[in-house]
Amino acid sequence: MKKRLTITVDGELVSHAKRYARSRGVSLSSLIEVSLREIVAEDTPSFAPRWRGRFEPAGRVDERYRASARKWL
Repeated sequence: MKKRLTITVDGELVSHAKRYARSRGVSLSSLIEVSLREIVAEDTPSFAPRWRGRFEPAGRVDERYRASARKWL
């Protein structure tokens, strides 16, 4: 769901940003939305850092498991 947002930006920057958006065939709103999505995505940790250290190895005894554990643990 889209929400309306009011921001305050330097007038000269608005002019440049509108020209930039127009030259790419997008609206200023969509340009800002895409930029905000990129910024937010950078702060989201990937799967590995979020889950590293949260699992204990299973207590298996078969050779395929041991080979995999040597490779990945």
